[in-house]
Amino acid sequence: MKLNAKYVTFSMIAVASTYVMYHNERFLADSSHPAWQHYAPFKWWLLPHGIFGAIVLLFAPFQFSDRLRQRFTKAHRIMGRMYVVGAFGLAPLGAYIQYYQERFGAPRSFTVLGTVDALMLIGATALAGLFAYKRKIALHRQWATRSYAIALVFIAGRFILGVTGWEALGVEIVQAMIWSCLALSVPLADVAIHWKELRSTVTVRVKAGGSRKPSMPRNAVGAT
Repeated sequence: MKLNAKYVTFSMIAVASTYVMYHNERFLADSSHPAWQHYAPFKWWLLPHGIFGAIVLLFAPFQFSDRLRQRFTKAHRIMGRMYVVGAFGLAPLGAYIQYYQERFGAPRSFTVLGTVDALMLIGATALAGLFAYKRKIALHRQWATRSYAIALVFIAGRFILGVTGWEALGVEIVQAMIWSCLALSVPLADVAIHWKELRSTVTVRVKAGGSRKPSMPRNAVGAT
């Protein structure tokens, strides 16, 4: 059975998201969890940040459904606008929360990281929205994919840190992993955008290489 790359990708994202929600965020369902002592000073900033993040993570996968886009165009547009609202709210709040945590000992480098992440997410989302408004659908899809990849940095970084156990190795390793995920987000998105072209190119080359017939030595021509 031939696997669909899109289904495999979103299945992996679902697994990673479920892991992060359990491993990192399960304190949300337990008001007595010790983590609340850390989040209490800025919990009212964290609440809308979490809501906007949930909007982005929930609506984004539906935007990549060809069936939904073709059959329910209006729903596709509404969810797309909700995604834009979510990203525009999520990004600056995330950067501000990182800045707010400096007063509790968090390094300024995390604020820089949060700010760069926010600018990249806002920029990619704004371009996706602009191209959708201008009806340049191919460019809209490309920048929407890049925007979603940047939004997933939050999930990817925590998933890798948790699974590997590197989250216990210190703040430098945590920052290095998040920076790495952020740096790779757009290149990996471009691989997804051009996946069909890349796969067809490789397939054609393999077939061309395998179909070559062995050449006959010159001195064999006419030999008896």
